[in-house]
Amino acid sequence: MANRSSATRWPSWVPSRTDVLVPRRLAAALRELGVDTVFGLMGDGNLHHLIDFDDLGGTVVTAVTEGAAVSMADGYARVGSRLGVASVTHGPGATNMLTALVEAVRARTPLIVLTGDTVSRPDHLQALDLRALATVAGAGYHRVLRAEDVAGDLDAVVRRVLRSGTPVLFDVPVDLHGTEAAEAPILRPVDLGAGPAPGADDLDRALGVLASARRPVILAGRGAAGSRDEILRLAAVLGAPVGTTLLGKGLFAGEPLDLGVIGTLSSEVTARTVGDADCVLVLGAGLNRYTTVDGSLFAGAAVVHVDHDALRLSGAAAVGVVADVGAAVLAMTELLVEVEHPGSSGHPADLAERLAAHDPYDEFTDRSGVDTLDGRTVMLALDAVLPRERVVVTDTGRFVYAPWRYLGVAAPTDFVHTCNFASIGLGLGTAIGAAVASGRLTVAVVGDGGGLMNLLELSTAVRLGLPLVVVVCNDGAYGMEYRHLVHAGLDPSPARCAWPDFVEIGRALGADAITVRTREELDRAGELFAEVRRPLLLDVRCDPSVDVGEAS
Repeated sequence: MANRSSATRWPSWVPSRTDVLVPRRLAAALRELGVDTVFGLMGDGNLHHLIDFDDLGGTVVTAVTEGAAVSMADGYARVGSRLGVASVTHGPGATNMLTALVEAVRARTPLIVLTGDTVSRPDHLQALDLRALATVAGAGYHRVLRAEDVAGDLDAVVRRVLRSGTPVLFDVPVDLHGTEAAEAPILRPVDLGAGPAPGADDLDRALGVLASARRPVILAGRGAAGSRDEILRLAAVLGAPVGTTLLGKGLFAGEPLDLGVIGTLSSEVTARTVGDADCVLVLGAGLNRYTTVDGSLFAGAAVVHVDHDALRLSGAAAVGVVADVGAAVLAMTELLVEVEHPGSSGHPADLAERLAAHDPYDEFTDRSGVDTLDGRTVMLALDAVLPRERVVVTDTGRFVYAPWRYLGVAAPTDFVHTCNFASIGLGLGTAIGAAVASGRLTVAVVGDGGGLMNLLELSTAVRLGLPLVVVVCNDGAYGMEYRHLVHAGLDPSPARCAWPDFVEIGRALGADAITVRTREELDRAGELFAEVRRPLLLDVRCDPSVDVGEAS
């Protein structure tokens, strides 16, 4: 099956004919709705619509495993800010993707997984309750009941997914695949338009809190990614420094009053500034325990929380505003300017200088050894030499604290983590989808245990010719389990693992690969980043006794 360019766009052809079968009508509906890429693995339940989608000009990216296919669609959607579509077969194909689907659900990724239930025969070996599977994952489920409904049902489900952020398992049973689909109107790509405008009363109460604050701080999340300039103007009017959640990372990069990531990953300067704030304006962000440091960081501040989704507003907020972030920020700014708000003066006059003087190398003691590297030093070195317009994707594990703190991005949509379900092994597939969506250099930072779980997908990246750098933080152990054993006063050696050579595996799969044990080898590796022509794997050797999340 061909793998066409992911830049393919919806053409002007008219696919609606009375002689098309259900799988082709499904494929045509996808194309009409603006879907140009599907990630999948072919089986009895989905092979026909994949062939038809390819035939109609779409790009089918074939994965090694169904779980990776869903992870790819997840990364594609998160980085591309668009609908992600995966396709798996029934039965074991569906169970194989369950963990990746749970991650996408908890990340609130707009994602549809196409499948086709087995023929209605009770003794079918691959029979499985797909509705129950979707329910367990927290996803929605939709089963097409009539051939003539396939296009309309898909259109409705796409709108539902884009509005709610909840993935849906879209089931077109095999029993329908040989049925002729009725003629249907041509569909159009979904445009949800802007979110709600702020209510006058909510806006008035929010401004009352903001205008009286002496030391306000603005905290923005991924939901504010499209409103950078508007937020900075409001910050100037308020006299407020700006910071982000982890998912908002990079939004204010380069600004003199950028506090960076707020929460457990904060620098000392940022933690002190936010801890002294008397008001925190939260824009398009969740307030989980990591951002609030279990509620302690904002303990002395009045919180004004703005989000388009009422269910995401914090119960601890003094004022909650259900509104499109951009619209709310613009309205706040206009009203404050109208009343000639003088701005606050409670923050230290030299805050910008303190932020500029902060050196991340001062936050820790480099514990690199003779033939191992401290993960924090590695990430700071990579941050300096990798192209700035990069995408960063992290898997899950003890190593993540280093890239989360020290490997920056230029915009929130350039950063993805797969920690919403705390499963290792999802990062590489997600990074492949992110690279397909962006077309830019993508850096996947994985652990050795999680990396080895999905390393065969490196062959997918090689086949696609993606600009991908895979950084394996290889401490020869399952890091979190190593930490738990040490904390329990037990011998951590059972958490150690004698892995095969990552470099040999990477090269066997068609990638470039090198081992990095010293700073000199790391510097030489940096010379390769200027022009990554095919996937590159760095096997970075680390010491399991150096815990980058705890060590100083």
